[in-house]
Amino acid sequence: MSGPVERKSGARKLARKLALQALYRWQLNACEWQDLVSEFATDADMARADAEYFQALIAAITRSHAELDAALAPLLDRSPAQLDPVEHALLLIGSYELQHRPEVPFRVVINEAVTLARRFGATDGHKFVNGVLDRAARLWRVEEH
Repeated sequence: MSGPVERKSGARKLARKLALQALYRWQLNACEWQDLVSEFATDADMARADAEYFQALIAAITRSHAELDAALAPLLDRSPAQLDPVEHALLLIGSYELQHRPEVPFRVVINEAVTLARRFGATDGHKFVNGVLDRAARLWRVEEH
């Protein structure tokens, strides 16, 4: 039997997975964030996802992607534009959560991104995502690290 915290956690996991897919699509074919939210509203997983969190991620990340990329740039071995789209989307989600969602523990941010990178990314993409977000957490979540 799952409790409310477990259900919320699972719903957030699905919201992040859908955000990854939406941001991947957005990188290949830019559009307004509202269009992404509408497009993904009919996804089979959305019924179990935290739709409010998904929308918050998409709205904030598409609006502030330049600032998020600028914050990530010193932690990368290449420019954000040269990143694999899956890794880039995960780093944008992780960067946003680390900087703007202090209620989400940094370990959760990193773990969720690494799990999604293992599932959807390139062979060793999860190692890259883990390294970048770990360095980011040391900088942006000093009090928590």
